[in-house]
Amino acid sequence: MSREPVADAKTALAGQRTSFARFRTSLALDRTTLAWIRTALAFATFGFGMIGFFRALEQLTHTQQSVRLHQAAIRMGVALVLIGLVATLIAAISHWLVLRRLRLGEIPVVAKWPLSVAIAVLVSILGLYSLWFYFIQ
Repeated sequence: MSREPVADAKTALAGQRTSFARFRTSLALDRTTLAWIRTALAFATFGFGMIGFFRALEQLTHTQQSVRLHQAAIRMGVALVLIGLVATLIAAISHWLVLRRLRLGEIPVVAKWPLSVAIAVLVSILGLYSLWFYFIQ
């Protein structure tokens, strides 16, 4: 009895499964990148909204406290917009690198510093800076 036809069918099926696994991985990569873009847009939108809110408050009351709050909001808002831009840029680079590895047939590797950890550190630094600025000045 020859087992060659069964082995050939299994080999063909394994090749199809590998192709579909790469396809599913690339779709998951797209979803992850789109989620980071959405998060980055939320950062930028919140930054612009903060600036606009405190600008309106400053124009309504025009006290020294409202001017100080508006200036702080500009710094915080710009920082949030920059964090959003950096997150988008890093997500795009990460997407491109992982996709290139997939196309070459290599196994993607997990970064030592994932984007989520890097953004969490940046937001923590921004929060600490704002607390320091609030209590010092």
